Amino acid sequence: MNILAIETSCDDTCVAVVEAKGRKRPRFKILANIVSSQVEVHKKWGGVYPSLAKREHQKNLLPVLEKALKKAKNPKLNLIAVTNGPGLEPCLWIGVNFAKALSCYLDLPIVPVNHIEAHIVVNFVDKAQSSKFKSQNFPAVCLVVSGGHTQLILMRDIGKYKILGETRDDAAGECFDKVARILGLGYPGGPAIAAEAKKYGGRASVNLPRPMINQKNYDFSFSGLKTAVLYKYKDKKYIKEMCKEVQQAIIDVLLKKTIKAAKDYKAKTIILGGGVCANNELRKQFKQKFNCLIPPKNLCTDNAVMTAIAGYFGKPKDWQKIKADANLRIC
Repeated sequence: MNILAIETSCDDTCVAVVEAKGRKRPRFKILANIVSSQVEVHKKWGGVYPSLAKREHQKNLLPVLEKALKKAKNPKLNLIAVTNGPGLEPCLWIGVNFAKALSCYLDLPIVPVNHIEAHIVVNFVDKAQSSKFKSQNFPAVCLVVSGGHTQLILMRDIGKYKILGETRDDAAGECFDKVARILGLGYPGGPAIAAEAKKYGGRASVNLPRPMINQKNYDFSFSGLKTAVLYKYKDKKYIKEMCKEVQQAIIDVLLKKTIKAAKDYKAKTIILGGGVCANNELRKQFKQKFNCLIPPKNLCTDNAVMTAIAGYFGKPKDWQKIKADANLRIC
């Protein structure tokens, strides 16, 4: 089966073509994975500006589709998968309407995809992970840390989820972006902070809070961390040190909460997903503590490969009934 996938939930215009085989032990082959980034468009705003993102999707989607099909050598398509939420609603509608038009024109079934689930199941693109798909992975505790989401999710199987906890205010990715803005590092914040933190060799002398780290629930809060940086930041000579401490504070909270959930629910695996999981230090520290599935870095950030994989496990729906839902929940 060849799946054409479309992802426009935020500021990346993504189209992929993925070959999928098998159900018990699924195998995936990426025929094309094209991502058109809008980072330069949104830099001066310090974050994603929805109306600009929508305009860029309108401009980029057809050229990105053509590039993906050319790279995949124009295979016969069997299915269309499209992200319909959560995300920025104006952006979601561009992808959804485009996919619906293609579905109608090409007479292909279409599957709406939850963006959060896609961040989770992209881990199974790897042959080694998909080979132990059923017996060794579940139950799993999934940590999804993307720009606007920080969630802990219990996964008993594909499609069987329970949200254990989530952020009460800023997500981890939002915290990175806002702290980077305070420190004058620009957008996107996560990579900028990671780069500065790597330059600081010693132990940071500044102490920042680890919000909610010792609470018995699985929820998160990162707005207080951002505020603490605002109060404690003094001048540019402290930037590298502050970045190292901010990065470690976020990792400490994510790590402790996730491991607590894994132990409490007797999880066999921790599954990570989302753009923040491209952070090298986070990846290293999670791997040191637990048996983790972490996507390749290029599949942590938004892409359509993850949409294709989620679509493979999903159910086709009448194209006329598919709608964008900015607040779509995984369960």
